[in-house]
Amino acid sequence: MNKPKILVARAVFPEVLAKLAQHFEVSSNQADALWTPAQLIAQLQGKQGVFTTGGERIDAALLAACPDLKICANMAVGYNNFDLDAMTAAGVLATNAPDVLTETTADFGFALLMATARRMAEAEHFLRAGKWTKWGFDMFAGSEIHGSTLGILGMGRIGQGIAKRGAHGFGMKVIYHNRSRLDAATESDCKASFVSKEVLLKTSDHLVLVLPYSAQSHHAIGAAELAQMKPSANLINIARGGIVDDAALVQALRHKTIAAAGLDVFEGEPKLNPDLLTVPNVVLTPHIASATIPTRQAMAHLAADNLIGFFTAHQPLTPRNPTVLTGKTKL
Repeated sequence: MNKPKILVARAVFPEVLAKLAQHFEVSSNQADALWTPAQLIAQLQGKQGVFTTGGERIDAALLAACPDLKICANMAVGYNNFDLDAMTAAGVLATNAPDVLTETTADFGFALLMATARRMAEAEHFLRAGKWTKWGFDMFAGSEIHGSTLGILGMGRIGQGIAKRGAHGFGMKVIYHNRSRLDAATESDCKASFVSKEVLLKTSDHLVLVLPYSAQSHHAIGAAELAQMKPSANLINIARGGIVDDAALVQALRHKTIAAAGLDVFEGEPKLNPDLLTVPNVVLTPHIASATIPTRQAMAHLAADNLIGFFTAHQPLTPRNPTVLTGKTKL
């Protein structure tokens, strides 16, 4: 019996490729070339599955040009690179990689919060430039973390992880806003209180964004929202680019509407608004919140297991449009 043919669209761990090769005829991109949409379509010809990493756009045009495709397995918890409606209409399954990166990403979110609040990037640049010649009472004086108010917009698993770190580790008062309120037991575990978005903006000393990207969350933080925040507040985005209006954020940082920002994600990444490089009060990292070797391995293996489960038993582990499995499917 012929093995199904799959494409691994970006470079991954060799052991993951070896695992996939036991079940599939694998075409891989270990050179890690960045393909255009047309090149991706060409690579997908005759393929029944694709292992994606979040940057490959799967939309109606691609699906129409790739009639053999049955599943797209994302090595990421986010899946805004998938047009889920188009995939469902075409009978193509979408899977993602949740849970395995929760704690690592929460660790990084809190690290970015601390680096932003304590002005670590500014201080390092100052030191590296040879400007440190004396001590000053207000030299890189930042904002307090312990005992301050931690606001979280988007209270899923990662948001809850950040809340617990703040409440239990740093004695912070935790407030959050979400599409729906958490149950009382989870709120108690996180020591978190539900508030309106307006109260969240006006009250938070440190506002962390952890909500998924969608048309509804596009520019959820723009000029109007930034104007509602405290001048002493810090904004942290570890969610997705596009949730923050980066151009409006530059102006808010430049005019000290807020104190500082820490960003791991950007609109149009890997490109970013060049004006972000002109303001000193921002910490910038290149979308690395889940970047530990064990976590990235777990993400890759989950994406592989979704492909294997789908083709061997029609049972992927983390489907995002499960109606494809029970309704109109291309299997």
